[in-house]
Amino acid sequence: MAKIFALLHTQADGSFPKASLETLAAAVNLNTQLGGTLTVGVLGLNAAAAADAVAGCGAAAFLAVGDQAVSQPRYATDAAAATALIQAAGAELVVAPNTSRFARCLPGAAHRVGAQIDTHIVALCGEGGAVHAQRWFYRQRILGSFSRPARPWLLLVDGGVNPAWQGAAGAANARPVAVAFTAEEQRTTVKGVQAPAADAQTIRPDAALLFVAGAGWTKKQKDGQAHIGEAGVLIQAFLRNAKASLGSSKSLVDIRSEGQDTLNFMSHMNQVGQTGSTPRHPKGLSTCCHGEEPHVVGWRFINERRAVNLDPNCGWAQGKADVVYVADAFEVLNKVTAMLTAVP
Repeated sequence: MAKIFALLHTQADGSFPKASLETLAAAVNLNTQLGGTLTVGVLGLNAAAAADAVAGCGAAAFLAVGDQAVSQPRYATDAAAATALIQAAGAELVVAPNTSRFARCLPGAAHRVGAQIDTHIVALCGEGGAVHAQRWFYRQRILGSFSRPARPWLLLVDGGVNPAWQGAAGAANARPVAVAFTAEEQRTTVKGVQAPAADAQTIRPDAALLFVAGAGWTKKQKDGQAHIGEAGVLIQAFLRNAKASLGSSKSLVDIRSEGQDTLNFMSHMNQVGQTGSTPRHPKGLSTCCHGEEPHVVGWRFINERRAVNLDPNCGWAQGKADVVYVADAFEVLNKVTAMLTAVP
């Protein structure tokens, strides 16, 4: 009987981030398929209280490390706590969220417990007593399925590929796991957090809409002039009113390195495509992009794809988008933003 361990962490307010709940759902499903025993371990601030919030997941036991030492992310203390939790659970399969916190510390924990580890897992399946994991390779062009006989086996699951677990809270009666944190392990401290204002934040992973701007925004328009300043104001107003996340084609972010004027709030962090990110949003709207293959690769996880382009023969019109609007993006966005602003 497989021993499955869902290793989760809390966030700054003591609650679970969405990625932890998605991972819990994946672990519960895998446990059902294998007919094994599920244990849940929680690391971080208010770990025991957070375990109560998922008490209805069907786990046979709950473990927690909620010491002040793990109230903030830190490699040394997180690795020590994760190691203690995995050992206390006697786990064969450890399923954890592929967050920045765990991606940093769990490779070290895997080494300490003599485990194999794989990251960016997008699917888990248990058939005939065997566990098969899936992940993307070669810039997310090849989906590979694989298994490992080694135990323990740590699997870090990507966010956005599983529905978040939903169930009843209760009394988990999480058993505290003692960890002897040394003073040396706690030398690194978080002095503060610097974050942009909500209106200035353009990358929103949980947004319902991904808005992608292409290099066409910086080109000469139908009056023979470029309107980069107007484009910037218009795009930011749309993002603010639609609560959308901002993406960009490589051609647009590369313009700055070529010395051309471009949108001053755009960076390579916004780049979507073969050499950029592959975000997951329910809907996507591409504007002034040609829809060529390297860019479209980044859209493969968008459920509904629409594009605005003046060229009816652009790449998006060749079966790469669900809907293509042959129109001027400036006019479309002006109209849509006005409609959004009018909504109370």
